[in-house]
Formats: sequence, C-alpha cells, structure tokens
Amino acid sequence: MESKSLTLAKEFLNKTVNVSIDKPLGCIYSKYKTLFEVNYGFIPNTIAPDGKELDAYVLKVKEPLEKFTGKVIAIIHRLNDDDDKLIVVPENESITDEEIETAVNFQEQFFKHEIIRL
Repeated sequence: MESKSLTLAKEFLNKTVNVSIDKPLGCIYSKYKTLFEVNYGFIPNTIAPDGKELDAYVLKVKEPLEKFTGKVIAIIHRLNDDDDKLIVVPENESITDEEIETAVNFQEQFFKHEIIRL
C-alpha cells in the first residue's frame, strides 16, 4: 500500500510549484549541524503526514534563495520514513537520477530511499 506521503507528493509531479526556502544553500541546520548543500524548503499550505508542510529540494540553482518557483521533476521516496521530498528544478531544466543522488546525499545518506518520476 502506498504511503500517505507518497500519495501527496505524487500530486505535484510535473507541476510548477512555489517553494519557501527555510534552509538556503550554505546554511548550517543547528539541530544536527548539517551543512545544506542545496536550497531546501517546503510547499506552503500543504500538510504532509508528519504534520508539517511538504518538503522540497531545489536543485540546479547555485545561490542561496528565499523563494523559488520551479517544476517538480521527481520525488525522493523514503522507504523507512514517511517524509518524502519533492525535487524541484528551474523550468526547462533536466537532471539525472545520479545527479539528484549526488546533490541530496548530504541528508538522504541516512535514509533508505528511491527516486520516483512519472
């Protein structure tokens, strides 16, 4: 049976979304002392199964951001945690699964996961 988080995340595949960035590229998240190697945020006004807004990695952008509008091209589906992440890139950009894995490894290395696309 598909998780609630994955069902929610799949609704956004191939759609344009607005991301509010709460952990910009280069910030250090104090709870775990994690250096964020990409912009990371959430989709406002969505509630994921963890009770927080649906998370998103913004890739293919090399500067810290506060907000971003782009296309959801994939999902990081965590197999041992019900907290999936959207992969958002600028319109008309593409990215391979290998590039996604490399970009998000700083955080996703701690979770068993797979990349889902349409």
